[in-house]
Amino acid sequence: MAQWTSAVGPAQLARLLSSQQDRPAGPGTRRPPAYRALADGIRLLVLEGRVPVAARLPAERELALSLSVSRTTVAAAYEALRAEGFLESRRGVGSWTAVPAGNPLPARGLEPLPPEALGSMIDLGCAALPAPEPWLTRSVQGALEELPPYAHTHGDYPAGLPALRAMIAERYTARGIPTMPEQIMVTTGAMGAIDAICHLFAGRGERIAVESPSYANILQLMREAGARLVPVAMAEGLTGWDMDRWRQVLRDAAPRIAYVVADFHNPTGALADDDQRRAMVDAARSAGTVLVADETMSELWLDEDVTMPRPVCAFDPAGATVITVGSASKAFWAGMRIGWVRAAPDVIRSLVAARAYADLGTPVLEQLAVNWLFSTGGWEQAVELRRSQARENREALITAVRRELPDWEFEVPKGGLTLWVRTGGLSGSRLAEAGERVGVRVPSGPRFGVDGAFEGYVRLPFTVGGAVAEEAAVRLAAAARVVENGGAGGGEAPRTFVA
Repeated sequence: MAQWTSAVGPAQLARLLSSQQDRPAGPGTRRPPAYRALADGIRLLVLEGRVPVAARLPAERELALSLSVSRTTVAAAYEALRAEGFLESRRGVGSWTAVPAGNPLPARGLEPLPPEALGSMIDLGCAALPAPEPWLTRSVQGALEELPPYAHTHGDYPAGLPALRAMIAERYTARGIPTMPEQIMVTTGAMGAIDAICHLFAGRGERIAVESPSYANILQLMREAGARLVPVAMAEGLTGWDMDRWRQVLRDAAPRIAYVVADFHNPTGALADDDQRRAMVDAARSAGTVLVADETMSELWLDEDVTMPRPVCAFDPAGATVITVGSASKAFWAGMRIGWVRAAPDVIRSLVAARAYADLGTPVLEQLAVNWLFSTGGWEQAVELRRSQARENREALITAVRRELPDWEFEVPKGGLTLWVRTGGLSGSRLAEAGERVGVRVPSGPRFGVDGAFEGYVRLPFTVGGAVAEEAAVRLAAAARVVENGGAGGGEAPRTFVA
């Protein structure tokens, strides 16, 4: 049985390590020895999941050449990692990454914390709010009333329940985008939709253009599908999309797919205007690229003065370039795993046919619940409640972070669920590690980039408010002090916090 399942090349590992920049050491601050700094850097990459467990590391001589350090330094770093349980080696086989006994495997996405951990840990990793009651309960009750006729069928609807497909099509038509039910496929969340699209259009080794930064879980989904990610840098702040860069990448790289979040972008919160959307569609059409527009945040405007642009698919009247993905998970509740795809009928037919080898279909009861919300007006009232919750949480979080961490920089988005924060020169990876020790879980910037980008950022979601938001900022400040002091000490023990 092989001890390692993948390999990390010396140049790749050097790039990942070089992204871990800390602020310059102050007077009297001791720098760790070179071997210790190297061992800490590799350990962080493993803990963050950016280097997988059971990945073969480069030979000592190869890594020394790539890092321009002595082989002795690399050998000492590897020995330190072996002593700590983060590396295993065997003569003739090499060295591969590991985690110490009793440690959980590092997450490569942004999985929510298990409920039993929530008493002592504030979770800022998952951008999702509790269900907007009483609308969840009412929708399930309404679904149960509609269930009996479906219970007499086989229950498999690969394209989705006809009633829900018709309702989603009607909602697009009401937004000024004429849509037939044949243009809709219901999926198991937006992740299920994008996974199906990637498998249909982008086989292993195909290029996919993505915003840089972009949504971490989607990036990981694409990586594991074997895609070659082509990052396109976002413009500074909330201005969003640099169309000159997009035109160049689409022209030169000719990616099979381009994935964009034009509505309150995750993680930056930027909102693309009509001109940017039109230009993006035109550039994709010229390059022969399928443009996948993720609309999961489109109803989460938080400021009253926001005028929402037209949907991206509005600039593709022929329907040959844009595939739209929507979901109930962000606007309503993450536990309601209902998503959908809007595309040309032939694309929908291909997606439905391919589904026979995936999940066959989406749960009937949840589809009926979403259809009940859409047909009764409950959806609009639930989403308005969601906006109110997110708006209050945004204000509480921003106030607390500005008070506790005045060196951190950000622009306040007009909608969405996330704040993209520059951490005053601190390493986001080290902040994430220190945060686990002081009781706050925060995703570091590199999770949202390609090849180690955005080390100086973290993402903060609008999922906690009031006293919990204040405590989260206090713990983030404690984590920042740990990083500033070179990681010395274990930090304060997490306190059980009940709000």
